[in-house]
Amino acid sequence: MPASVTGLLRWQFDLTWALAEYHLDRLEPADYLWEPAALCWTMRPGPGPDGGWRPDWADSEPDPVPVPTIAWLTWHIGWWWSVATDHVRQRPARERDDIRWPGPGAETVTWLRELRTEWTEALDGLAEADLDRPAAYPWPADAGLTVADLAAWVNVELMKNVAEIGQLRLLRAAGRPV
Repeated sequence: MPASVTGLLRWQFDLTWALAEYHLDRLEPADYLWEPAALCWTMRPGPGPDGGWRPDWADSEPDPVPVPTIAWLTWHIGWWWSVATDHVRQRPARERDDIRWPGPGAETVTWLRELRTEWTEALDGLAEADLDRPAAYPWPADAGLTVADLAAWVNVELMKNVAEIGQLRLLRAAGRPV
């Protein structure tokens, strides 16, 4: 058992990342934009030749909630993880529109693995005292939560998003004709 809070958070993160790797290694380019239902949030090509990709988004959660595609989920991970790392490293947080999704395929897997490296370097660089520092993400600044709470939230949010990616990948694979 890890001897410190940082060690426990890192152990939990590594366990979650192992599941991520399982699914990332098995993703095919066509998996990303597969829409499992009529009401979906996905990534759409932006305007112009260099428009990149843009996420479907609403500032307040719609009812019913759209089913996200793997594309949307991988962008979403990239967005919240980039901002979480910015907060831990005490640098200005990136805006949602600044997060660029690489597109369906290996580039997105590479991007997520780079974010993993950036996160683990930030987490490994924390002293135990840093964990008590106030954190204003992903909750309001006056919530009284800390960097330790943020790191624990990253583990939970990543596990949830990876499980969603895995379920979508499995559903798409199960629906393929033999």
